[in-house]
Parts: sequence; C-alpha cells; structure tokens
Amino acid sequence: MTDQSTRAGFVALIGEPNAGKSTLLNRMVGAKVSIVTHKVQTTRARVRGVAMAGASQLIFVDTPGLFHPKRRLDRAMVAAAWTGAADADVVVLLIEATRGLIEGVEAILTALEDKRGAGQPVLLAINKIDRVKADTLLALTEKMNARYAFDGTFLISAERGHGVEDLRADLAARVPVGPWLYPEDQIADLPLRTIAAEITREKLTLRLHQELPYQLTVETEKWEDRPDGSVRIDQLIYVVRDGHKGIVLGRKGETTKAVGQAARADMEAFLGQRVHLFLQVKVRPGWMDDAERFDAMGLDFKDGNA
Repeated sequence: MTDQSTRAGFVALIGEPNAGKSTLLNRMVGAKVSIVTHKVQTTRARVRGVAMAGASQLIFVDTPGLFHPKRRLDRAMVAAAWTGAADADVVVLLIEATRGLIEGVEAILTALEDKRGAGQPVLLAINKIDRVKADTLLALTEKMNARYAFDGTFLISAERGHGVEDLRADLAARVPVGPWLYPEDQIADLPLRTIAAEITREKLTLRLHQELPYQLTVETEKWEDRPDGSVRIDQLIYVVRDGHKGIVLGRKGETTKAVGQAARADMEAFLGQRVHLFLQVKVRPGWMDDAERFDAMGLDFKDGNA
C-alpha cells in the first residue's frame, strides 16, 4: 500500500482506574498486552498496543488510571497518563455505565478542558453497557454530552466486544494519513522482557488480593533462548518489607509456585513457545523511591515529585 492509502496514529485511552481501559486495549489488539485485574491502579507504564483496522494502524496508549495521587509512584503514573493523552492524535475517555458522571470523571473532564490539544478529537466510550438498563444509558449519554463537547459517543462492552468494532472504525478514519509505524504483524512496542514481567505482576495481583498489590514490582533479570526453541526467563519480584516476602512466597512456596504456573501459561500463549520460568522474591525497601525502578516501568522519576 502507498502512503496515500494508509493511515496511522496514536490513540490515548484515559479514564478512572478500573474503567476497563486495559480490557478495551486487549480487545482491540486481539491479544493480552496490558495487565487486566479487578484491582485499581494496576497499569503503570504506558503500554502501546498496535491494532489494524483495514488500511489504518492504530497505536493504543493504555495510560494509568487518573486519580488523586498521594505517593511518588502514583504521581508519576498520573503524569504519564496526561503525557500520553497530550501526545496522541485521538483521545478516548472511558467511563463505566454503572457509575456515570461521578466526581472522578468530572475532575478528568475539567482537566481535559485545559490539556486537550488544539483540534484534538476526544471521544466518549461508555463501557459495561450490559449492566444497566437502556433508559439509564440514554440519560447518561445526554448528561455527558451536555457536560463536554465530545466528537463522538460510543456505547460498548469491552469485555464482551459489543460496540468495539464501531469505535475501531471511527478511530481508523480519524488517524492521520501516512505510512504505518510498525510492521503489520506487531501487536506491541514493549520489549518482551517487560511484557513477561507484566504478566507475572498480573498473576501476583490476582492472587494476593488486597494484601500488597501496589507494593511490589517484577523485573525480568535474564532471558535465554534455548537451542530446542524454548526460552528460559528469570524474574525478580521486589517487595518493600521482609513480611511481604513471606506473603508472596506463601506456605512452603505455594503462592509463588501457583503464580509461576499461571504466568508461564500466559507467556507460552503469547510467545508461541515453551517457557521455563524461574521466580525469586527479594526485599528492596526503597524501590518505590528508586529512580532505576521507575525507568524500568517506563515512568519519569521526576514526575513523582510533590
């Protein structure tokens, strides 16, 4: 295809934590490239998923959920979200149909009025529409559009796929004319090491529930491709306290073992090859204030300054 017949551009997905941004990204791309759990604030780095829509290439920036930050890590995540939105060709605000125009959404809309780029389209995607009645949905649509001049409104279920293709088609027509920025078969621009680490962190978050999901991080220490076509992956799980190490390991190491099994299965499905996964848990008290750890997550340490 010539440059004149192709399009490519960046799409920023913004919204409150747990609005469904990662689920929508994964649905658009057709593979898991962003961590999906029922916990809030699980997306840290801006994950780019690449989706094809006819002659258009859509590069999705899955931003951390926008919330009121208190810790350095939280402040850096929110700064990353707004940077991702400012740099995008199109912004999609995702809200939950079950929650509507709540305080957090109102705060995002107020910020958008200041941070929206000149001529930058902003679309509204109301998610989880299968959980509310039609009249409630209609009222919310009218209320949101009265509050903000959206360039388009879409009613979707990211989990079930309802309405997602309509949103994809609209985005495909809005991104700029130009050559594709990535190979047609590439679905993410994150290093495989980072994707593997995110997969393990997702399994830890699901397994540990409320105990310490935000006070741990995972890094891929070694990646060794073997002659038989398999890959050995060594990962370090960093926690901030000695007591947390015991929680992550579990009784006789059962928690780490279960996490490793679940993560390995996802990695094998993603990579299309056999994976030998080895996990170690280490205590690093100050990792949440360590510039090197922020770099590994794709966040700017300076953005965490109060």
